[in-house]
Amino acid sequence: MSSERKEKQIGRKDEDKIDQVDKTSESVINRMIGVNNNSSGTVNRKDELIDLETLLTQRQDRLFQALEERYQYSTSIKHGQNYLLNYVSSKRPLVIMYADLVGSTKMSMTLPVDKLVTIIRAFVHEMSSVVETYDGYVLKYVGDAIIAFFLPGFNIYLTYDKAVRCAKSMINMLNSGINDILNNNDCPELFVKVGIDVGDNVVVQYAYDKSSQIDILGYTMNVAAKITSLTGPNKVSVGENVHKLLHPGLQAEFHELVYSTDEWKYTDRDTGKLYKVYTLN
Repeated sequence: MSSERKEKQIGRKDEDKIDQVDKTSESVINRMIGVNNNSSGTVNRKDELIDLETLLTQRQDRLFQALEERYQYSTSIKHGQNYLLNYVSSKRPLVIMYADLVGSTKMSMTLPVDKLVTIIRAFVHEMSSVVETYDGYVLKYVGDAIIAFFLPGFNIYLTYDKAVRCAKSMINMLNSGINDILNNNDCPELFVKVGIDVGDNVVVQYAYDKSSQIDILGYTMNVAAKITSLTGPNKVSVGENVHKLLHPGLQAEFHELVYSTDEWKYTDRDTGKLYKVYTLN
């Protein structure tokens, strides 16, 4: 057995151990995609259902009140900005996620402005809360898209799994909670497409003032954005470097994306070969 394969198996064993005790990342949202974080192997189904119902009800109540102009979302990127402030003018390995709302252009032409703004705010707020549940950081909002990042940490395998589970939870949150309220208020259903990749990124602050905006630049950001553009509604796509280190169970849920050379020209920086993309089945 090669040393590389041994290292991967050891890392994966370590991840499985950590996964059993990482209560922060395996929260109630995680249960929405069928992940069991009970180390004893038993599940209290009554508690599971109560927690899930409470979570969905809270989100639905927020959206319903927002549509009735009785609630205002208070979404912030401060958490992510505070982290990046420690690494300004340096290069950091990060897992980058783009979560893009599908069909917002059409909505902007058909919905009243106040209702459109409310829907966009609800989308970015609820998706941002899912990111934070999985220990991620929201970098910024670009139009109707959320850009977030995850820290590789001491166990890169676990971070990749978290990012993918986060993306799947975003889709489930729309399908299981938000869209029900929208349907009952003559609003279109929401769909999201998510792209994820990993690599080194440069942390840039645009001014010397510590309160000025901090951003991330680099090849990985471009690749993640392009991966998202190739992804279908309510689908998750990942770059080759993410896919090959996913837990086998998650890895099996993806298939290689077929695209033309006109659509995709990014190459692996180490091998020079065309960089592969995998999308959720």
